[in-house]
Amino acid sequence: MSDFLKPALDERELASLSSLALAHIGDCVYELLVRSYIICRRSLTNRDMHRATVGYVSAAAQAEAMKRILPLLSEEERAVYRRGRNAHVNSIPKHAGVGSYHAATGLECLFGWLYLQDRRGRINELFGLIVEEEPRGTVPGNAGHNA
Repeated sequence: MSDFLKPALDERELASLSSLALAHIGDCVYELLVRSYIICRRSLTNRDMHRATVGYVSAAAQAEAMKRILPLLSEEERAVYRRGRNAHVNSIPKHAGVGSYHAATGLECLFGWLYLQDRRGRINELFGLIVEEEPRGTVPGNAGHNA
């Protein structure tokens, strides 16, 4: 592989990846989307950028995001989400509920799978739906403070 930002996996290689491997890359993809969204929409201090990012990438926030897009997924996308949601994880962070953590893993698995298929249009479509109704300047996880 020579282009690390655009991995070229064939269907067999993609299918052979574990759901946790998909979630591993999907976690990064989702956080990059969030960070890009935050810096393009707001003028924030470093501290507030961090708070806003955490407000989107926490297990609870990702579980809520998943609820928002789940009805809009294709059957294949739902299967990938379920595969990630049902993955066996060794530990769950103490600040995350079990259900939220599993749903967040499913969301990350979905975004990782889409990324590895180079389906950036679909990634942007789904992420856009997640952040669609948020008022400009609102900082998740920082209630009452706006940019």
